[in-house]
Amino acid sequence: MLLFPIIVSIFSLIFAYFLIREVKKAPSGSGKMIEIAQGIREGAVSYLKRQYKAVAQVAVVLFFVLFLALGIKAALGFLIGAIASAASGFIGMMISTQANVKVAEAAKKGLASTLNLAFRGGSVTGFLVAGLGLLSVAGFYFLAQDLKALVALGFGGSLISVFARLGGGIYTKAADVGADLVGKIEQGIPEDDPRNPAVIADQVGDNVGDCAGMAADLFETYVVTLVAAMVLGSLLFPDLSSALTLPLMLGSIAILASIISTFFVRLPKNQSIISALYHGLIGAALLSAIGFLPVILKATRGFQMPFLNLYLPAIIGLLIAGGMFLITDYFTSKKYRPVRSIAQASQSGHGPNIIAGLAVGMESTILPIILISIGILISFALGGMYGLAIAAVAMLSLTGLIIALDSYGPICDNAAGISEMAGLSEESREITDALDSVGNTTKAITKGYAIASAGLAALVLFSAYTQELLNLGKKVQFVLEDPRVLVGLLLGGVIAYYFASLAMTAVGKSAGKVVEEVRRQFKEIAGLMAGTAKPDYSKCVDIVTKAALREMIIPALLPVAFPILVGVILGPEALGGLLIGSIIVGIFLALQMTSGGAAWDNAKKYIEEGNLGGKGSFAHQAAVTGDTVGDPCKDCSGPAINPMIKVLNIVALLIVGFLV
Repeated sequence: MLLFPIIVSIFSLIFAYFLIREVKKAPSGSGKMIEIAQGIREGAVSYLKRQYKAVAQVAVVLFFVLFLALGIKAALGFLIGAIASAASGFIGMMISTQANVKVAEAAKKGLASTLNLAFRGGSVTGFLVAGLGLLSVAGFYFLAQDLKALVALGFGGSLISVFARLGGGIYTKAADVGADLVGKIEQGIPEDDPRNPAVIADQVGDNVGDCAGMAADLFETYVVTLVAAMVLGSLLFPDLSSALTLPLMLGSIAILASIISTFFVRLPKNQSIISALYHGLIGAALLSAIGFLPVILKATRGFQMPFLNLYLPAIIGLLIAGGMFLITDYFTSKKYRPVRSIAQASQSGHGPNIIAGLAVGMESTILPIILISIGILISFALGGMYGLAIAAVAMLSLTGLIIALDSYGPICDNAAGISEMAGLSEESREITDALDSVGNTTKAITKGYAIASAGLAALVLFSAYTQELLNLGKKVQFVLEDPRVLVGLLLGGVIAYYFASLAMTAVGKSAGKVVEEVRRQFKEIAGLMAGTAKPDYSKCVDIVTKAALREMIIPALLPVAFPILVGVILGPEALGGLLIGSIIVGIFLALQMTSGGAAWDNAKKYIEEGNLGGKGSFAHQAAVTGDTVGDPCKDCSGPAINPMIKVLNIVALLIVGFLV
C-alpha cells in the first residue's frame, strides 16, 4: 500500500520534468526582452539563495535540538521536509522566471498558444510540489516506520513555509508599494514603466512571493494534512493499517486525476481564459471523486463502518475546495459587487476607499466560515474525526492543479511587465494583460483555498494532539471553566494578531526605504523621466532583499517558541486552548486580509480599465492608496498566517510527551 503512492509521486516528478523540457523549447524573444528577463531571474535567484542560507542556519540548530530530544529519525525527517519544501519552491521559481519571457514572446502568435505555455509553466511547480510532498511522506514512512519522525518531517516543511511566505511577502510587497506610490501617484507613470527604479524588484517579488512562497505554503499544508490524517488514523484505529495508508492512496489517485486534467485546459470558442482553467480543475475533481470510490470501498471493510461514512466526507472535501473557489471569486473579481463597491467609494476619496475595503474584507469571511462549518458537521457526523481528516485530505489532494493555477499568475504578471518594458506591440500587450488579469483572480482564489485547507488541517492536528494526550494517560477536557484553557484561547488570538502585525510593520518599513530610493533616483538621475537615462534597478533589489531577510526572522520563530513556553509554564490545557484560539482567530484574520487585499487590488484595476475616470483620475489615486494597504494584507500577512497556525500545532504535537 505504500509502494503505490511512491510510484505515483515519482510519476508526478517525471511529468514535471517533461513539462520543463516543453517550456524550455519555447522561443524567448530577443534583445531587450531577454535582458529584462535575465535581470528578473538573477534577482530572484540571488534572493532565494540568501534566504535559504539564513534559514539553513536556523534549520541546523533545530536539527540538533530534535536529534537530542526525539532521536535521529525525527531529526532526519525534519531535514527531509525542509529540503523538499525548499527544493519545490526553488525549482518552480526557476521555471517561472524562464517561462515569463517565453509567454511574452508567445503572445505575438495569439491567445491560445500563450495560455497553454503559461499554464504548463505553472504546472511544473504544481506537480513538483505534489510529487515531492507525497514522496517525502510515503517514502520516509516506508523507510522509518515512525509516526513521530513523520510529524517532524511536517515541521520541517512548515518552518520553510513560514520563512518563504514571510520573506517572499515582505520582498514583493515592499517593492510593489514603493513602485506604486512614487511611480503612479507622484510621477504619474504607468505600472511596469521601465523608468521606475523599483520595477525589476517588483517583478522579482512576484516570483519569490507568489511562486516560491505559495509552493512552500501548499507543500507544507499538503504534507501536514497527510501526516495529521495518518497520525490520527493510527491513534483511533491502532490495529488497522488501512487507516494509516488511506490518506496516501487518496493523494495518489488525485495526482493522477490532476495530470490527466491538465489536458482539459484549452481555450474555448468564447475565448474565456478563466473557463479554460476551470475546466482543468473541474475535471480533476470529478476524476478524483470517481477514483476515490474503489479505494475507499476496499478500505472501509476493515473500519466496520458503511462505505458512505468515509466516501461522502471525501466528496465534501472536494466540494469545499470548489465552494472556496466560487466564494473567493465573487469577493475578488472585477465582475461583482464587492470590488465595484470599493471602486465606487474611491470617487469620494482615499478614506472612503479604505473603509469600503475593510468592510469587504470583513464580509468575505462569512460564507467561507459557513461552508467550512457545514463540511465539519457533516464529515464528523458520518466518520467522526477521521471523517474530518479524510475531508481535509480530499480537499488538499487537488494541490498539484491548484498550485498550477497559482503559479500561472506570476508568470503572466511578469510577461505583462516584460511586454510593457520592452515596448512590444499593442496586440501582444492586450494578450499578456488579459492573462495577467485572470492571474490576479486565480492567485486570490488559491489563497482562499489555502486558508480553508489550512484551517481543516490544523483541526486535524489539534485532534491528534488531544488523542495523543489521551494515549499518554492524560485526559484533558477543554472547558471554559478552566482558567488555563481560557487564557490559552486568548493567547492563541493574540499570537495571530501579533504575527500579522509584525509582518505588516516589516512591509511598511521596507517599502519606506524603497520609496526614498525611488524618489532619490528620480531627483538625481538627469533624463530619467524623459527616458534618456537608465535607472539603477539593482539598488532597489538590494534594499528589499536585505530588508526581507532581516525582518522575517523574529515573526517566523514566534510560532516555534510560543507553544513551548505556554506548554511548559501553563500546561497542556493552556496549550490546547492556544491551538484552538490561533485556529479560530487565524482563519478569520487570514480570510479578511487576503480577500480584502485582493478586492482592493482589483478595484484599482477596474478603474485602470477606463471606468470611473480611468488612470490618473482622483478615483484612481484613491484606489492606488487602497491597493498599497491591501498588498501586504493579501500577499504577506494573510497567507503567512496559514503556516503559522500549523507550526503551532505541529510543535505542540512534538512536545506533548514532555508535558505529561
